[in-house]
Amino acid sequence: MKYDSVKKVFGDIVSRKVFLRKVFYLLLNLMFLRSWHVRKAIRKLYDTKDTIKIFDAGMGFGQYTYFMVKRFRKSNILAVDVKEEQVQDCKYFFSKCGLSNASFDIADLTKIDFNDSFNFIMCVDVMEHIVDDELVFRNFSKALKKGGKLLINTPSNFGGSDVHDDDDDSFIEEHARSGYSKEDITEKLERAEMKVVNFKYTYGKFGTISWRFGIKYPMLIVGVSKLLILLLPVYYLFTIWFVFILMWLDTITENRKGTGIVVIAKKI
Repeated sequence: MKYDSVKKVFGDIVSRKVFLRKVFYLLLNLMFLRSWHVRKAIRKLYDTKDTIKIFDAGMGFGQYTYFMVKRFRKSNILAVDVKEEQVQDCKYFFSKCGLSNASFDIADLTKIDFNDSFNFIMCVDVMEHIVDDELVFRNFSKALKKGGKLLINTPSNFGGSDVHDDDDDSFIEEHARSGYSKEDITEKLERAEMKVVNFKYTYGKFGTISWRFGIKYPMLIVGVSKLLILLLPVYYLFTIWFVFILMWLDTITENRKGTGIVVIAKKI
């Protein structure tokens, strides 16, 4: 059982359980370094008092939608995903929480058709799954208002899909590409009439080690048998402090390279 399969096991457990889903979001934000970087980037881009229209392009479990709904209480958020079960689960959870400034819909990002509709588009862990990425970038550009911003979190070409050689069998499945180089994604965004205003490598030397001990090895353990989930508290008792220190170091380090990237682009 690999990364996506194990992730689905946890998602199914919390799908219609409001309290457990909140705990799940908390754990995702704590344990996944990408969440540390994404939330830090959002905080730098917008103040809590800002009223903006947001498009969460591929919301998955909805943890970033939840973060933004709580942070930008005067803003409206449209969150979409290609998977119907994800959309229905989010609709159920947000309605039970009384959060009315977020709406959800099923959508294929290659087929969306918005015009000058959003101030901010967030796309986390999605572009690596889409073959026709330039079409999606054009759709994003069309959907943004002039001066609007796009945040992309995605693997880099430095082993970002857990693939380091051509013959590697990745622990992470369903990727259309192994990752973007800085030049590749910059050129593609420019062709879509957007300008990259910030580019950061994530999961550098500190972050890569934290990923292995904090996420990869525990998921490999759970992949052997679901019963081994019971061993995770003991495992993390000895490793969690070490993992958090490494994650913090990654967020404050200007990595010369890393297996992930966070890109901020602006519609020109």
